[in-house]
Amino acid sequence: MKRGWGLLASAAMVASLATADLAMADEGMWLPSQTRDIARELREAGLELDPATLGDLNRAPLTSIVSLGGCSAAFLSPQGLIATNHHCVYGSIQYNSSADRNYLRDGFLAATPGDEVPAAPGSRVFVIEDLRNVTADMLRGAANLTGEARATRMEGNRKALIAKCEAQPNRRCDVRGYFGGQAYWLQQQLEIQDVRLVYAPAGGVGNFGGEIDNWMWPRHTGDFGFYRAYVAPDGSSAPFAKENVPYRPKAFLPIAKDGPKEGDFVMVAGFPGTTERGRTASETRFWYETLYPLQQRLLTDYADAIDQATAGDDAKRITYASIRQGADNYKKKIAGQLTGAETIGLIERKDADEAAFRQWVAADAARNRRYGAAIVELDTLTEAANRAQVTGAKAGVLTRAQLYNAARTAYIWAKERAKPDAERRAGYQDRDRRTIEAQMTAIERRFDPAIDRMLFERALSEYRTLSADSRNAGFERALEEIGLDAMYRDTRLTDTNARMALLDQPASAFEASTDPFVRLAVAAYPGDEGDRSASLAREGAMQKARSAYMEARIAYAASQGRTLYPDANGSLRFTYGKVTGKARDGLRWDAFTTAQGILDKQTGREPFDAPDNTIAALKTGDFGRYTAPELNTLPVNYLSTVDITNGNSGSSTLNARGEFVGLAFDMTLEGVISDWWYDPAINRSIHVDSRYMLWTMDKVDGATRLLDEMGVAR
Repeated sequence: MKRGWGLLASAAMVASLATADLAMADEGMWLPSQTRDIARELREAGLELDPATLGDLNRAPLTSIVSLGGCSAAFLSPQGLIATNHHCVYGSIQYNSSADRNYLRDGFLAATPGDEVPAAPGSRVFVIEDLRNVTADMLRGAANLTGEARATRMEGNRKALIAKCEAQPNRRCDVRGYFGGQAYWLQQQLEIQDVRLVYAPAGGVGNFGGEIDNWMWPRHTGDFGFYRAYVAPDGSSAPFAKENVPYRPKAFLPIAKDGPKEGDFVMVAGFPGTTERGRTASETRFWYETLYPLQQRLLTDYADAIDQATAGDDAKRITYASIRQGADNYKKKIAGQLTGAETIGLIERKDADEAAFRQWVAADAARNRRYGAAIVELDTLTEAANRAQVTGAKAGVLTRAQLYNAARTAYIWAKERAKPDAERRAGYQDRDRRTIEAQMTAIERRFDPAIDRMLFERALSEYRTLSADSRNAGFERALEEIGLDAMYRDTRLTDTNARMALLDQPASAFEASTDPFVRLAVAAYPGDEGDRSASLAREGAMQKARSAYMEARIAYAASQGRTLYPDANGSLRFTYGKVTGKARDGLRWDAFTTAQGILDKQTGREPFDAPDNTIAALKTGDFGRYTAPELNTLPVNYLSTVDITNGNSGSSTLNARGEFVGLAFDMTLEGVISDWWYDPAINRSIHVDSRYMLWTMDKVDGATRLLDEMGVAR
């Protein structure tokens, strides 16, 4: 996200991070192991905890932070109660909703523990336990290999590390690369399978403002919801069962008695997904001039098609609500990326930075010998990778057809299941079966055959804009032979049991099947495998070249007295900053929004349709202990300079003492450019204030059971 993508704390790479430029203090997604190295900066910024405590995965606050597999969250009670964003539990609200039981509109509150309902299929809570450097193990035997052989060897090493880690019961482990494969760390988590929806406010609170206000300021969204983690009576992870009991975490976050005020230190801990600061200038130009505009158009077409197909039908709108929300959210983020790039002159900045870096390499013979060839090789490889990304984006729309995607996934599973587990491709090992089962199950409440066919037809139109040599000939021949009418008329895969049965069948059963979607998946497989082999060859060559390029980048930064932290990659990070608004010519953003803003925006129509009981309670002005003294009213959302991206949704916001003061849920639209380049003049993150959360639970929804559980005095 930032101007200086950060350095992994490794003695082999760089000296202490304590020399970091203080002007960049709000920038960075830091690893827990780096807290000692930036201890001075943390204290000067306002942290009251011991930095060593902050970095300890066995103590609060970091041991309280969990991943939901795409969102972040945290324990707020000793009974496994988890706070996250409303949009992170949205899929579970949708899954449990129907036209006559519309939790999306009305909200959901479990009056008793027995009323807590299973979350959507595949929902998991991942509790962090360890994060350790495994670079040497990952690169073992790969030094003299390149291309597909290098990628295959490293993937074998990765699977061996994961298998050893997951030999411990109920553990989910992964190995992620940092700096383009310059280093690798293993992340170990406890996987909790029984996740239940406990509470979510009405849609007019949790999604107040909808897409109009998404990524915007001022904001008045109560973007929060609660899950609970359950385990078997013996404490082991187990699927849903009535006899399961609430999980007891090592620690949980205490609720701050006093909320934040402007200028306060705040920090966010979570699992940020992906940032792109390490990419070359030519890659940046490709993404902004070619890939992002293409993705924007594809997502717009997708969302518009769903809107047209579900218009006037509440049941169908609920069925596709979660899918559509995801498309809308990402397309608006891309719009912000494109606008932000123009605002700050991203391409020009990247070009200048890249030129200065390459001049530094060329200026020294030893540096040129060490890095020069790898830089040239990376340039060549990125040209091929860019072409493949365009093809992949256009071909990828075919997976919007859910039955085709299910058949394709099941056939790959059958082919891989014939191999020893250690030799299967990632995503298709025994450890992945539950995830695939959940995907197969979720279709039953997110699928309509007529809409699915329409989306498939539109996807095929886009796919056919590719040149013939970029399309899958086997897929096209089978599709022409079968025909779309027969596809949807004769398939049995609309039945969940039929889809699940595929996972126990050998590949030969697929090859003998008469189901049209299975036939299509079988016909597409050889072409898909050819594409996968070419991708592996690029991946292996790219890892070797990019890791050398990034080693040079680290050295270049060190020569300027700068230090680097790693791009976000889904692993546990923390970031810190301060609560603050911003101003520019003719515009001032205050740090907080308040209850009055909800009343001012309320129209009674989507998306500004807060429930009547919320509006009535706001009008009374009875905010009690939830009043912010500096504002003399109820705060709703606030801005800060903390450094977040996708994946940080649901991340707890903590004060200087590590106490809960809200949830990060968004960024301002012009600030999303920070995925590529941090600019402190425009970067702001948006948080829902804990006081608005607690007031809504107390005064509107009567969630007193949960307030008592969290130790909130009323």
